[in-house]
Amino acid sequence: MHSNGTVKILFLAADPSDAARLRLGQELRDIREKLQLAKERNRFILESRESVHPGDISQAIFDVDPQIVHFSGHGSNTGELCFEDLLGKLQPVQPEALAALFELVADQINCVVLNACYSEVQAKAIADYIPYVIGMSQAIGDKAAIAFAVGFYKALAAGRTIDQAYKFGCVEIRLQGIPEHLTPVIYCRSTSNQVEHTPSPPPKNLSSASLTAKQRRTLQEIDDLQQQYDLLSEKLSRLRRDFTIESSTSVKFQLEKEIEKTQTERTQISQKIEDLENRL
Repeated sequence: MHSNGTVKILFLAADPSDAARLRLGQELRDIREKLQLAKERNRFILESRESVHPGDISQAIFDVDPQIVHFSGHGSNTGELCFEDLLGKLQPVQPEALAALFELVADQINCVVLNACYSEVQAKAIADYIPYVIGMSQAIGDKAAIAFAVGFYKALAAGRTIDQAYKFGCVEIRLQGIPEHLTPVIYCRSTSNQVEHTPSPPPKNLSSASLTAKQRRTLQEIDDLQQQYDLLSEKLSRLRRDFTIESSTSVKFQLEKEIEKTQTERTQISQKIEDLENRL
């Protein structure tokens, strides 16, 4: 945040012509609307760059000098964000490359939002240098991605902290009746420079004295499933890292299959957690 209290947001969008079309314009319009309706609207400046090439990222940061960088677009299941080449076609960028860029601008950027499928790997890499980074642990639909963005910036413009705004974004997905509120994840850098993964909103807060035996069993089952979810998340991170550095085509093919299998297992556990939460 600048000394005058102004918060600059840089919205980067890429929608390659050879990828499935996304409603990026709608996301940008909805974010702008929520910021304009906020009581403290004069504190926020939203700048956008569309059809972004990899080389445009650093120039946009130099031009805007933002505290928040928001990327909206595609991500591969191996953790790469997808920008556009000179012909408008898909051009993936490896997580380590973007992380290296954000390391160089870590003194000015406080938060990075990666509103793209499978962007958790990239978020984790950037979080070595940026205090708050939000990514998506799996594929996310257009409606859920837009709902999260709306909830996040609506809360931010209301004076909430970044980690609180993240939770409001997850709740916004639930309010829209979309079963993807566990997909956004946030990495917060602690004072010891260790990166801590903050999961999506936990089950409803219930007083232990008011819990029935059935509710206690349900909470224990949720805890057990959450541990499985976290282990699968760690496995996915390892697999994606191995995929990035592997040179053998046959090995990369096997790793991709294993990534898809692990993602499916994690999605199933996520759905089970949500079902159990709804029973409480």
